[in-house]
Amino acid sequence: MATDARCRVDADGASGVLRLTGTLDRSGVDVVRDGLLARFCGRPGPVVADLTALQVADPAARDVFAEVHREVRDWPAADLLLCDPTGAVEGVPAWPTLAGALAGLAAAPPAAVVETYLPPVVEAARQARQLVTEGCGRWGMSELIEPACIAVTEMVNNVVAHAHTPMTVRLAPRDGTLHLAVRDHSPRQPAFTGQAPLDTAGGRGLLLIDTVARSWGSSRVPDGKVVWCVLHADDETPAQHG
Repeated sequence: MATDARCRVDADGASGVLRLTGTLDRSGVDVVRDGLLARFCGRPGPVVADLTALQVADPAARDVFAEVHREVRDWPAADLLLCDPTGAVEGVPAWPTLAGALAGLAAAPPAAVVETYLPPVVEAARQARQLVTEGCGRWGMSELIEPACIAVTEMVNNVVAHAHTPMTVRLAPRDGTLHLAVRDHSPRQPAFTGQAPLDTAGGRGLLLIDTVARSWGSSRVPDGKVVWCVLHADDETPAQHG
């Protein structure tokens, strides 16, 4: 649950529904953002935000829903749907009733996703690679095993070397792409400055992720961050490998 004096975000039991109540203005934007992102971090799958009981005092505050939708669209097995009786929110799939939103949720194919919880130890990278290898094999994406293992190794090693916190590794396929994310509990954001000089030691982890993934990024979440990347199967052609 996320709350301030005017706005609340409450999970509806074990379902994928979050109920927003109270009054939303600009002071409540961070409450909404953090409440939604915390839910996405806690469990894979799409989330329905029910705005039926939410009063919006500042129309500009509605932009938080589109911002969160953009933030999580490349996370593994994540999507934001709305029950919005006003129809005033733009940029997010929405229905005027909760029944309609839940029907839209049920109509989507269930997400195939695997995840594991790892301590910040050197053996974590090996365990993460094993998860990637098993997931890609299960989903018929063997061509992505090598680049995904490179990416997840760098993500996990970054947590071990810099964040020093437990982490969650999550991956899921989507339309010929592999979405991979590592969540830790440190607010320190990764910094990417492009090609590292050849005479420097280290500093190439993010460069390797940038090389194998078509897109990647880092999202601030209430108790740390999520570093994610997206790999495309059609980038891994026989000609590319020689």
